[in-house]
Amino acid sequence: MAVKVLIKRKVAHEHLHAIFGWITQLRSSAAKQPGYISGETLMKADDPGQYLVISTWETPEDWKAWLESEERGEIQKKIDEIIGEPTEYEVYQYPSRGLATLKGFRGWEGG
Repeated sequence: MAVKVLIKRKVAHEHLHAIFGWITQLRSSAAKQPGYISGETLMKADDPGQYLVISTWETPEDWKAWLESEERGEIQKKIDEIIGEPTEYEVYQYPSRGLATLKGFRGWEGG
């Protein structure tokens, strides 16, 4: 079952150039990993210092393998040192069709 990983970072303006270099490297490396589907980077509309990366993986295990990889860990450590705080992660998956609270609700799959 596919999962979406929300990766949240607060980035000071003076660190944007350095951070985007590392994020680009992370995305490039992630794209070569088993189970990687896609990724996108967004900036919060009313707070340009807040960034959200949405990463999509085939399974939670694929994401976990990348999260725990040495390659990713080295880059992530550099990012966290620059921004001065740990990056936040949230993993989401689609609810099962048999979920009682959604059963019978037409169109739940899309929203």
